[in-house]
Amino acid sequence: MDLATVIGLALAFIGIIGGNVLEGGNPGALFNIPGLMIVFIGSFGAMMISQPMSVMVGLPKFLMKAFFGGAGHNSAETVDLFVTMADKARREGLLALEADVDKIHDPFTRKGVQLMIDGTDPELLREIMEIEADAMKHRHEGNFAALEFLGGIAPTIGVLGAVMGLMGVMAHLDEPEHIGPGIATAFVATFYGVFTANVLYLPLASKLKSNSKHELHALNVVIEGLMSIQSGDNPRIVREKLEGFLQPNQRQKKDDSMREAA
Repeated sequence: MDLATVIGLALAFIGIIGGNVLEGGNPGALFNIPGLMIVFIGSFGAMMISQPMSVMVGLPKFLMKAFFGGAGHNSAETVDLFVTMADKARREGLLALEADVDKIHDPFTRKGVQLMIDGTDPELLREIMEIEADAMKHRHEGNFAALEFLGGIAPTIGVLGAVMGLMGVMAHLDEPEHIGPGIATAFVATFYGVFTANVLYLPLASKLKSNSKHELHALNVVIEGLMSIQSGDNPRIVREKLEGFLQPNQRQKKDDSMREAA
């Protein structure tokens, strides 16, 4: 589970709802079924109009990555994997890697290694792998667009709910005792719209966009590793080349472990 997402959501709820309580507000007053229907159902309905069905079907699974993460790629481990394969390929040839393909858990890496072993032309291999990486990027961008659309439309739908509520209040101005509660209820819809946009939709879109950039970066490590092995680079060159993709602290840890092993 992604603790940053869970803790962040908890802090947002505590800060906003807790502040409301400290100001003398009643959290129960924030629960309003008509407002919920207007904002949530209305916002998701508008999103469905704006997005293709393929995005809508895949969005729930994509959202889960913000809370539970995905399969993910550990670039430091990927570097180690390619250094090991480079060493074996130089000693025994590319065909010797055939026995290790099934041990590679990541589908993208496994596909690339299998294509490399099959003797795919280097330029064609890079093209195939880059097409797959671009397809992943395109799928993710569709989900970002859906969440960002929700973040933009929810406050507007909330205002629409408030206007509808105020229309109801104006229709009963001859009942002064109902005006105050009616206005408060009307503005709950605005709260729902602003709250969901700025605490849920836009932050989740930003989080998933950042995760997607890291994943694309990791796929580039795989592609360069494949190219390096196929060109016959020695393991030291493979490590030096691929560690350029790693964060400095990851490279330092690698250097330390190599010194300790020596």
